[in-house]
Amino acid sequence: MRRLLKSPLLWTLLSSVVVLVGVTAWLLTDRATSRGDALKTGALAGGAIAALYGLWLNDRRRRTEEDRHEIERSRISDERFAKSIELLGNEADQVRVGAMHSLAGLARTRPEYRQTVLDVLCAYLRRPFDHPKFPSKTDWDNETEAAAERERLVRRAAERLIRDILPHAGTTGPTLSLNLSDARLDKLGLLGRRVGWLGADRCEVASYLDLTDAQISGKFSLKDVTIHGTLDLTRASFERKVSLDYLVVGKPVDFSVATFAESPSFEGAKFPSGSTLPGS
Repeated sequence: MRRLLKSPLLWTLLSSVVVLVGVTAWLLTDRATSRGDALKTGALAGGAIAALYGLWLNDRRRRTEEDRHEIERSRISDERFAKSIELLGNEADQVRVGAMHSLAGLARTRPEYRQTVLDVLCAYLRRPFDHPKFPSKTDWDNETEAAAERERLVRRAAERLIRDILPHAGTTGPTLSLNLSDARLDKLGLLGRRVGWLGADRCEVASYLDLTDAQISGKFSLKDVTIHGTLDLTRASFERKVSLDYLVVGKPVDFSVATFAESPSFEGAKFPSGSTLPGS
């Protein structure tokens, strides 16, 4: 009985009847209104109440259906994420590349996954890696060199996808950060991208780190980093503290082409002749 009394349908029917009777009775007080017209008008008023209930019910069903779809999408996304993580450990390089692209696709369609996917790709780049392009004590032969080259191409895919996931410089929205400390990188280009905090302490870069037109809104740290190739800072902007202590770069660096909110720290850093420091 209590459940029946709480039913919206019951209260809608009662309200419709009350409105029908009330409007009809009120109109009948006017002698110029016929009984038929009063009853017709009352019925329209009561029907309007029922129509409003129908609209509310349809909206409620729509929201329930949307919630159900969202739950299903979340479940599918979670399963896709878990499967991709599992495939990153596959021995076949093409499978690992496919898993990375699957993660990047998930980051594009589900914004809440973007930072998580970036963390996973950065973690992959922190895995132990050796290649003839890096100073190494490994005795390379054709087989080991070919295997290292295949892995380098997989890691290059991770580097490109990191760039693709990051938002463009000058845009608004969530700030995404990168943790590349202790990673071995080949060709990381963040051209025209917006990054929050970027930490790459103790990492080693074989070819280049290209920050052309990049916007770094958080702390930027390259402590104890070796870049065997180039560090390009053309039109890059650094909005917070920049730590470059013990940074070693193989080719001349021009810091004057970048914008720094604070003077960078260069303690123990080594740059070849021809480099230009900020303010030079």
